[in-house]
Amino acid sequence: MKRLILTTSLVALATLSGCTLAEVKVNVASERTSLENQILGSYNSLSEETLLVASVRGVDPLGRIQTPPRKSREQQDAITAMQVTSFHADDVDAFKRLGWVGEDNKGLLTGFPLTRDNAPDDLKDFAARYQQNEFNAVLAEVNRARDTIMRRAIETNASLTQADLPKVRGVFAKLNEDTAKPGEKVQTPDGAWTVKK
Repeated sequence: MKRLILTTSLVALATLSGCTLAEVKVNVASERTSLENQILGSYNSLSEETLLVASVRGVDPLGRIQTPPRKSREQQDAITAMQVTSFHADDVDAFKRLGWVGEDNKGLLTGFPLTRDNAPDDLKDFAARYQQNEFNAVLAEVNRARDTIMRRAIETNASLTQADLPKVRGVFAKLNEDTAKPGEKVQTPDGAWTVKK
């Protein structure tokens, strides 16, 4: 009882004297944020693997040829997919600036008509020489690579299963939307297309 009176007196004294208690901010990570972090961790790990593959020397310090460490088929497919997306990154950026592709709500690219009349000056030659069949081939190859990367993110994350693929696609779509530049087309979660401001 004495303790309750003492505590009540201290609170009243602090209130009357103008003292305030420290403000405590609590941030609760949502399931989505946690999922994004898991997927980003898997993606970053895959990026590091790709860099290591590119930098591994084939000769030991004594000049003998070394056999590279074995990789699973899935691991090699994911590394190849990362290389494909890197290889086509400049073309995809140009496609986006021309309005030929947009980031859809499933983490993939969606193609639009190849309009050439409003091409920026620095892309006029690019737009003039790019043919529909080549555009379709690049778009399909990049989307296959993105799909492989998303599936690999699931395979390398113990808390995810193939049933989580729609969630993983949503996370990749959000990441792609976040990194889209103003003027690029993005698809909202409800399926509508908009131009990023």
